[in-house]
Amino acid sequence: MEFLTEHGLELFTTFLGLIYLYYEYKASIWLWLLGIIMPMIDIYLFATSGMYAYAFISFVFVLVAVYGVLNWKFGGKGHSERLITHMTFKKIVRYLLATAVIFGITYQVLVTFTDSEVPVMDSFTTAASFVGVFALAYKYVEQWLVWIVVDLISVILFIHQGLPFRAALYAFYVFVAIQGYRKWNRMAVTFR
Repeated sequence: MEFLTEHGLELFTTFLGLIYLYYEYKASIWLWLLGIIMPMIDIYLFATSGMYAYAFISFVFVLVAVYGVLNWKFGGKGHSERLITHMTFKKIVRYLLATAVIFGITYQVLVTFTDSEVPVMDSFTTAASFVGVFALAYKYVEQWLVWIVVDLISVILFIHQGLPFRAALYAFYVFVAIQGYRKWNRMAVTFR
């Protein structure tokens, strides 16, 4: 019983994460419903684990999930459903710059105002996740590449912070992200 008390919430969000990943792999709009529920729980889980930037990004994920469902449903040409596409080089550069800026700000906040033991990893995964979820909201194939990097680093972070089930989930995410990248790459529409 003590095990469930200690890891029950983590197990529940891990289960939700698996369903979320299934819907993301399938490019199903239903992922956004879980993209609202799971991060709301994660805010508490991460804050109580001393992962403050991860808790903050979970709050942002809730907001982006609302935007994502609307963008997927009505963000295409003529307000039709958005199609899976590739990022342009210019967009890739913008997303990399945004990651660097968000990382710098998050790192400064963590080292100045918190007792975070993992400010570098927490800041990087937060910054990359922020741009990754926006790339997902626009149905860019390259969002999967962002998640591969974030998930690999998150496995280490979760193990360090004593969240073994979340670490296992993110290890599985790496595998699915590789498969998702391949699948979405085949599904992508090329504009001329």
